[in-house]
Amino acid sequence: MATMDLTPMSAATVFEGDGGGYHLWSCPALGEANVGAGKLVLKPSGFALPHSADSAKLGYVLQGEEGLVGMVYPHTSEEVVLKIKKGDVIPVPLGTVSWWFNNGDSSDDLVILFLGETTKAYTPGLFTYSSLQELKVLSEDSQLTSLGNTLPKPNALISHKLVHPLTVSATLTEKEFPFLNKAGLSANLIKLEPDAISSPIYTTDSTVQLIYVVRGGGRVQIAGINGQRVLDAEVTAGHLIVVPRFFMVAKLAGEEGLDCFSVITSSRAVLEDLTGKTSVLGALSPEVLQTSLNISPELQTLLLSKFN
Repeated sequence: MATMDLTPMSAATVFEGDGGGYHLWSCPALGEANVGAGKLVLKPSGFALPHSADSAKLGYVLQGEEGLVGMVYPHTSEEVVLKIKKGDVIPVPLGTVSWWFNNGDSSDDLVILFLGETTKAYTPGLFTYSSLQELKVLSEDSQLTSLGNTLPKPNALISHKLVHPLTVSATLTEKEFPFLNKAGLSANLIKLEPDAISSPIYTTDSTVQLIYVVRGGGRVQIAGINGQRVLDAEVTAGHLIVVPRFFMVAKLAGEEGLDCFSVITSSRAVLEDLTGKTSVLGALSPEVLQTSLNISPELQTLLLSKFN
């Protein structure tokens, strides 16, 4: 892991048509960490035909207010239809058959990011789909209307069990959203104001973080197990970063701020801050902290004051 190239990545277009397109990230780091990423873009009335993948993943709606998704979960024979919009998290367990539709009637595309793990995938680091055909949009206005009118209606009664909004800085595990257990993944959203810095974060449970820059830009710094910095790079919207297990990551927002959506490869993710009131450094006794960092009592007091 120490020699893994963690350079921020942009997606490549797999296919593009009248109804939209699909974009995929591919690099050795994803395969080594056993995680994958893709992005589906549906134009108004764009329809992604039913398909399944060889990986469990989370969908996160980056754009659009009138999305529909149909799911047939493993070991069931019933289709569940859900309405989705910007900021929603949608778990897609391994073996699920799904279709996706942009039900909007304006120029607003429906854009869904997929991040997940590929431990059981045919090719580590890649999502492989079965029966995934090109996105389709019918050419006649009457046909478009017919498609929208004939699709099943969303089930509002169970949507809160299968879809969860995530629009403010928070970590979402199976404790807050039990259905995440079916995908074995957690989600995290960090929204930084211009020039703000996030506390360095690391996982304590041998999990991998996969970070997507949703908005803005800035810098991402990653330190390895031995504390050596392995990445210090500028990032912009659309970049993807792999954080290997036990590595530490910090984010520094630029002048436009920085929003990052992350998936962690456990539904019970444990994220720890290096600094802050509940951090390891904040918990150490003054004597141990002074000796470990070789600092004076005065500097130690000043350091702890920054945690509050």
